[in-house]
Amino acid sequence: MVDHDLIGTVVAVQANFYQVCLENNSTQFLLCTRRTRLKKIGQKVMVGDRVIVEEPDWQDSRGAIAQVLPRTTELERPPVANADIILLVFAVEEPALDPWQLSRFLVKAESTTLELCLCLNKCDLITVEQRQQWQGRLKQWGYDASYVSVIQQQGINRLWERLQGKITVVAGPSGVGKSSLIRTLIPTIDLRVGKVSGKLQRGRHTTRHVELFELPGGGLLADSPGFNQPDLDCLPRDLARYFPEARIRLQKATCQFSNCLHKDEPNCVVRGDWERYEYYLDFLDKAIALQEILQKQPDRESNLKLMVKRSGKSQYEPKLQTKKYRRTNRKTKHQNLQDIYETQLQEETEDS
Repeated sequence: MVDHDLIGTVVAVQANFYQVCLENNSTQFLLCTRRTRLKKIGQKVMVGDRVIVEEPDWQDSRGAIAQVLPRTTELERPPVANADIILLVFAVEEPALDPWQLSRFLVKAESTTLELCLCLNKCDLITVEQRQQWQGRLKQWGYDASYVSVIQQQGINRLWERLQGKITVVAGPSGVGKSSLIRTLIPTIDLRVGKVSGKLQRGRHTTRHVELFELPGGGLLADSPGFNQPDLDCLPRDLARYFPEARIRLQKATCQFSNCLHKDEPNCVVRGDWERYEYYLDFLDKAIALQEILQKQPDRESNLKLMVKRSGKSQYEPKLQTKKYRRTNRKTKHQNLQDIYETQLQEETEDS
């Protein structure tokens, strides 16, 4: 990378086109393609990637992505690179806050290793006493949540300050006010959506792809359709690390067995009287069941064979089923005919 390189951040992806926001001018977007050499080496371009753009066409706002700069983080679902924070949004009422559902989202968010910001919306619908009860309860879980009300504009400024200069992925179930919160944080988002959607030639509200939107003052925000129904796809042995209550216990003491799942093993320091332990056991059973299903599936490489090309490059190719597509040789054919003839001759002799 040299000083005059044109650097930007990918804010939207559709098919083979990438909307890039330039770093030196956040109002300048280039609709880019990916260089063929990146495709040949298998370099994927994701939303959030910092890229180097070549051959900009300023008149038509187009360019070509020549290089993807190293990533600091990478999420698979939603596919976002270089994210810093997961903003997990729930409502305290309408719908009522469900501790089990909240815990499932928290575990998924913890598994990403990103900074977690828990935001509870619609606080105008509960009393001060109810809010204090939730504050104390979540503190025992290990979380210091942000309490906001989009309607009354409460807590918005404090939340906005926390997200400044960061790439934030917004997550949470439906109906909790994520869209309203995003529009409050980014008042010009409708103009931004319309501009990008027009460039990519698609409808505004039909996409399921992740897009980044610029926060006033700095930072990017991503609504995440892939994070609205989280899967518990972690390894059973890692699950306890995603509960702050369990992490604290493991920092203070050690279980007798190094592979302890904290279920019914003797001398376990995690098993005990903490509120979400029942949730942990439920999630553990689901994680174990998922691993058993995955272990029964055939190994990917068992259906592939390693082929070495003349250039010396190695690659895997699908294996043909044994003997299914192999031509039978003449000797085998002759032997088969001989066996059939002898069998028929023997049957005729027995009949006579």
